[in-house]
Amino acid sequence: MTAAPPAYRLSVSVPPGDLRDALGPLPEDVELLEWDLDGPAPRRHIDLVVRPNVRGVAPLEWLSTVTTRLVQSPAIGFDGVAGVLPPGHTLANAAGVHEDSTAEQVLTLVLAAQRDLPDYVRAADQGRWSTRLSPGLSGRTVLLLGVGGVGQAVEARLAPFGATVVRVARTAREGVHAASELPSLLPDADVVVVVVRLDASTVRLVDADFLSRMRDGALLVNVARGAVVDTDALVAETSTGRLRAALDVTDPEPLPPDHPLWRIPGVLVTPHAAGATPDATPRMARLVRAQVDRMLAGEPPLNVVVRS
Repeated sequence: MTAAPPAYRLSVSVPPGDLRDALGPLPEDVELLEWDLDGPAPRRHIDLVVRPNVRGVAPLEWLSTVTTRLVQSPAIGFDGVAGVLPPGHTLANAAGVHEDSTAEQVLTLVLAAQRDLPDYVRAADQGRWSTRLSPGLSGRTVLLLGVGGVGQAVEARLAPFGATVVRVARTAREGVHAASELPSLLPDADVVVVVVRLDASTVRLVDADFLSRMRDGALLVNVARGAVVDTDALVAETSTGRLRAALDVTDPEPLPPDHPLWRIPGVLVTPHAAGATPDATPRMARLVRAQVDRMLAGEPPLNVVVRS
């Protein structure tokens, strides 16, 4: 006699690719589907939809073809989602997945810039033996703009290098300055690391006035979103050599091949690569498994950031 198929209690869709394999065996009463949000949903209701790891929010429009209990994003950021997410859906971000790799990228950018590695690489390409004095990180003041999960991971990695960290957030609390204090804090910072969320209050937060208050030779590091920084103002300050920058995100993005930021000697650009590590997929799989377990147990989901 053929066994009856399981009575599914929960349906989960994931994009085609490595995530499905990384999830491993799911409970028998969980039905696993594939959907990459590039067209209508494979059925009218899916309990948990895991969106693909693509830039932009346009794929979320396909959620209008399905009802869900939860939409799981593979990213920490969720800028632009509220204006696109169809009514009736709840979105969770990937807090806990990318903080470590993003913090590693920050340290990589800071150390490379502070120890002049880009210039050494250019000299090596020409077969030149070139040495210089470089500021390093020990004894420097790092202003950390944003003290959420990524900011905390960055600070933990800065600690062994002997830097003084000044924490800044939207509002003041013990050990944290308010963003309104930036005009008086920026002139004392050797390095400014931007890890804030992109929203209406942070678009072009790093503008011409912000940059003008940074001390000569200071380094701006942005791993948040490109739109947090006024690109034209940054080009103006870095093209003269007064400021330096290390950027994992840009505005526009991808950065066009003819953009001046590619050619300014004091600017180091990486292509939004902070989360591009082999650990991202298993970490994402653990988060999806946790969401499945909580939904089966009747518990609220983790990391809910937007309800439409």
